[in-house]
Parts: sequence; C-alpha cells; structure tokens
Amino acid sequence: MQDARFEDGGERALKLVALDGEDLAVVSALVQDAVFPASEMSWDAGRRRFALLLNRFRWEDRSAAQARGRDVERVQSVLSVSDVLKVQSQGIEKGDADMILSVLSLSFVPGDDGMGRLELVLAGDGAIALEVEALDVTLQDVTRPYVAPSKHTPEHDMSA
Repeated sequence: MQDARFEDGGERALKLVALDGEDLAVVSALVQDAVFPASEMSWDAGRRRFALLLNRFRWEDRSAAQARGRDVERVQSVLSVSDVLKVQSQGIEKGDADMILSVLSLSFVPGDDGMGRLELVLAGDGAIALEVEALDVTLQDVTRPYVAPSKHTPEHDMSA
C-alpha cells in the first residue's frame, strides 16, 4: 500500500470547507490571485450567505503543468460564506459591475463566542469584511479547468 500523492488529485474538482484558521489558510492559498467582476459578488441577507464566483488560478496544479510542459490553468469556483451578519467593503466602486477584482488573501479575526470578522484583501487596496456568527467558508470548483488566458503563473512584486 502506498500513500496518495498530491498529483493523484489530477482533474478532480475541489470542494473544501474552512471552519477554523488552519482550514482558512489553505483556502486562502488556493484563492490567491483569483479574479472576479464585481457583478459576481452577492449577499443574501435573508439567508445570511455571501458568495463570489471566482476565476481561480489552479495553484495545486502549477508544478504538474510545468513538469509536463502544459499551460497553467484556471477554474471557476464559488467561494461562499455562511452565517454572515454584515458586509462592508472598501476600494470597490459601487455601481461598477464590470470592475475586475483580484483576491490576495483571506483572514479571520476572532471575536466573542465564535463570532468574528472574515477579511478578504483585494489587490489595489480593496477589501471586503464580513461579520460572521461563526467561521463557515466553502470553496467549490464549478467548471472544468481551462487554460489561463495569460498562460503565465501570477507573479508578485516582493520589493514593496
């Protein structure tokens, strides 16, 4: 018997749930550099659910793609947050549905009795803050992977 390798996941769609800070760190790494138009962001106050339809860079496949000489990929994924009490944003133009946003990271600031604040940091000084009753984040791929239009791995300027 042999342990499964990371590469064995292949083309399978991701479906991950984050219920604590460690889980959220994994989801954050996977959504780094995901892009989405502002029109693909929704909050259903009645159901207390916030969701984003992201075009996620497939970080989990990057090494395999490079080793096999194939193009890197993106996939459409839904990032959903349950038990959302309040949504705030900064650096996002209200009414500009075509504005393209890019996720840098997700973090959770715990409060009292499991409550807290989920922060989505966006490129260009943007941010979305969700006051939540409990941390409950789901990341689910909803399409097959496709070749990243740029055909390049996202890069970050580390000098700043």
